[in-house]
Amino acid sequence: MKAMTYYSYGAPEVLALDDVPKPVPQENEVLVRNHASVVSAVDVQARAADPAITRLHFGLVKPKWPVLGATFSGVVDSVGGAVTRFKPGDAVSGVNVAGFGAHAEYILLPQDGVITATPTGLTHEQTVAVFDGSLTALPFLRDHAQLRRGQSILINGASGAVGTAAVQLAKYYGATVTAVCSAGNATLVRSLGADTVIDYHRTDFTTAKNTYDVIFNAVAKSSFRRSRGALKKTGIYLTTVPSPTILAEMFWTSRFGTRKAVIAFTGLAKPAAMTADLKFIAGLAGSGQYSPVIDTVDAFEDAAAAHRHVASGRKAGSAVLAIHPQAMRR
Repeated sequence: MKAMTYYSYGAPEVLALDDVPKPVPQENEVLVRNHASVVSAVDVQARAADPAITRLHFGLVKPKWPVLGATFSGVVDSVGGAVTRFKPGDAVSGVNVAGFGAHAEYILLPQDGVITATPTGLTHEQTVAVFDGSLTALPFLRDHAQLRRGQSILINGASGAVGTAAVQLAKYYGATVTAVCSAGNATLVRSLGADTVIDYHRTDFTTAKNTYDVIFNAVAKSSFRRSRGALKKTGIYLTTVPSPTILAEMFWTSRFGTRKAVIAFTGLAKPAAMTADLKFIAGLAGSGQYSPVIDTVDAFEDAAAAHRHVASGRKAGSAVLAIHPQAMRR
């Protein structure tokens, strides 16, 4: 089978479309013929080993997993003898945060992995865009912010994969949403439900005082220290961006003061919890309450172009890879 591989860290040119052995499912495994994936910010960081701290997870000297990509959507090709949840021909989608491997024509997963039936009415390309970002945004807003009707939330980086997911989920939970993005993406985030849009080129949202119940920082362009004054007295600051500073602030604010700083590592959740979230989001998408946001669709062999686009920071929504292009609307 074909797989997009990399065996050393560096620029997008380290990626190569290689022939690799097609996996064979063991007793409890499912082999999926993969139709689509996404190139995420994590993929770009892993490929470049930037920031350097990513080497602690992806390999100190060389990549631990030569095939990147976590999100997939396709059709079950074959199953192991002990598999009862799926059968060949089932349309399935999900994520493989444990071993990646979704930038390939086939992906092998345990049947108790993070897999669900593909949402009704979506193509494979739309499906991976639905799951790109939403599995991060959902635990932050639902579990850590406990976002509810009547609250106000500011989403910094509202036009990215996590940001567009957060806007939609925040509206689902009944919050008033202020979206921070460039002026060029204002129409997009308004279409997803944002009540107010701030152009970060013209306005510094951190100058607001005691305004938001929640500030969700989906990009590395703010900090708890700068954002603290914009929070209400019992407000919470959430960030997806790890650093020693935010870990110290999380520890400190958990013991002192009323405004809290929180970071969560959503990719470390147990498979059962992630699968439940996957099914919840699939249900929203299938009922029309959640929309995929696709910026680009690149052919599989053009993965390097997708990496360059994501690294540019100008992506709105998801950068999709069409691996086995095939429309599917059930």
